[in-house]
This record gives sequence, structure tokens and C-alpha cells, in this order.
Amino acid sequence: MIEIKHLSKTFKTADGELEALKDINLSIPDGDIFGIIGMSGAGKSTLVRCINMLERPTAGTVEVDGVDLGKLSQKELRAQRRDITMIFQAFNLLMQRNCLKNVMFPLELQGMNRNEAKKKAMELLGIVGLSEKAKAYPAQLSGGQQQRVAIARALTTNPKVLLCDEATSALDPNTTNSILELIKDINKRLGITVVVITHQMSVVESICKHVAILDMGEVVEEGDVEEVFSHPKSTAAKNLVFPEGEEGSFCVGNQGEHFIRVVYNGAYAAGKPMIARLAIEKGIEANISYASTKGISGKAFGTILLSVSGDENIVKETIDYLTQEPGIEAEEVEVNVQ
Repeated sequence: MIEIKHLSKTFKTADGELEALKDINLSIPDGDIFGIIGMSGAGKSTLVRCINMLERPTAGTVEVDGVDLGKLSQKELRAQRRDITMIFQAFNLLMQRNCLKNVMFPLELQGMNRNEAKKKAMELLGIVGLSEKAKAYPAQLSGGQQQRVAIARALTTNPKVLLCDEATSALDPNTTNSILELIKDINKRLGITVVVITHQMSVVESICKHVAILDMGEVVEEGDVEEVFSHPKSTAAKNLVFPEGEEGSFCVGNQGEHFIRVVYNGAYAAGKPMIARLAIEKGIEANISYASTKGISGKAFGTILLSVSGDENIVKETIDYLTQEPGIEAEEVEVNVQ
């Protein structure tokens, strides 16, 4: 369990003090994949560096399995960091060493003999799917392969916690997906707690169980990924979930036209042509004025704004038809009328 209590971090700059983090309180359960998301400058990287004490908090505490990291000596902290490893956007591999020797490097620093270190490193390269690249150098690898080597190196100390600081930001979408699948597999296979720092909604949606949204150094929303992303409450969360603006903010209706907000709250009906079936089965033609939906863990979340013409009976019939599907809510809403 990672417990962050009343954590704040202030930097001194030429222009005065900069409060990067403000009274952060988070609990991250063992074995979780926990996302911390926010726009650039929100304080995400500062927070993750405070978790392993690469940055010392100005105030507050970080406890890992009941150990207050801030109270440890430098020697004790170095030993504790073996349980809390980190991967970065830039991979940080040693370019003059091949893959095998990159992974062996921290093992040799720990005093492990060369044969044992080589055996352990080959096992870890196997876990990340790069056994055949053991003798290749970083410059000969793709970005995704380099990140896999970095992950293998991070696993050499048998850590309890893996911190991922924008670990997929430099990768293309297909490579990102493969790295995320690898992280999920490692979490499941080894039981490692994973903390994912990112500005990408897709990353959190793909692998995280819980999420905290950071804005201007503060946690403005946190909880289960499905709940936070299906019902965002804070302005920062809404901007992340609906970057194009919330539904209805730009819709203009005509006289006699009604608008119905349809909310997907974990429905399995995302792939069903409900609007088409509404026209075929009920004879009601509905136009989509706005749509922002996404799949999380095989379920649909998000909002669609429909417009229908007719009287209140048509509106009721439309709502009754749509809400017969589990996980779908619908209601009539007001928009501007021309």
C-alpha cells in the first residue's frame, strides 16, 4: 500500500516560490494499476518523483507498506528504492552496452556474480519478449523495444512498485498498446503495483483500475476509472473526458425539435445500431447532434445528444426504447432554439 498524506512541494525560482503540489492525499492499494493524469504543468512528474523521494516533499509524507520514506537515511532510502523502480519516456539505456548488459548492469552493482546476473537478465528479457535481442545495442532497436529493455532492467530488483513516468509518450499508438499490454501482464503475473503518470486518456482507459486527476498541483477528482470517466465532476476531468466541449454547448434547435441526452454508463450495447433500430422498429428518426463515447473494459461510456421531431409522446417513446438496454440512461434536455 502506498499512502500519500498531505504532500506538498514548493520550488524556489528566480521569480519567487512555485507551489508545484498542494496537499496531495492518495491511497494506492497493493497490486493496483493506478493512473495519475493531468495536462502539462499539472505536477504529475513532480508527484511521481516524490513517491520515490527523488524529490523531497516540502511537507507531508509518503509511506510504502507502512514505512515513511521521508524518515529514512540515504543508505536506507537506497535500499528501499530497490522495491520502487521507475521507467521513463526517454528509456535511459546505456548506449555503449547491449541489451543483455543493460539489464545486467544494476545486478552487477548489487554485487551479483556475472553468471548469475547473466542468467537473471536473460530471464527478464524473456518476460518482456526480447530474448533474441540480447546482443543488440539500443541504437539497433525500435522505441518500443528499447522501452521493453528498460522495463526488464527495472524488474531486476524484484520490485513491489513500478513507476511509469510518461513511459509511452514517445511511442506510436500500436507500440504504445503493446507496451501497455506488457505492463498489464507484468502486473498480473508478478503482482507489482503500477503507478502510471500520463497526459493520455487512452492510456488510463486501457490499463488503469483507479485514477486521480491532477490540476494545478491539486487532486481534483479520484476514484474508479469507469466512474470518473463516465461521470466527471471537476472542470479538469470534464476537459479531459470531453476535450471538444460538453454536449449541448454548441447545439441550436428548431421549433418542434426535442433533444434527448443518452448516457452510456457501462452498457454492453456500444456496437448495436440503436439509432437505426429506433427508426426501423419505431419509425422514429433521430439525428445525432453530439457524440462522445469510448470503450473501457469492454463497456461503453459517454454521451450522445439526439434530436427528434414531434410531440412529447414521441420523446417518451424514444426514451423508453433506448433505456430498455441495461447501462443506458436518457432524458430530455433544453438547448437554444432558433
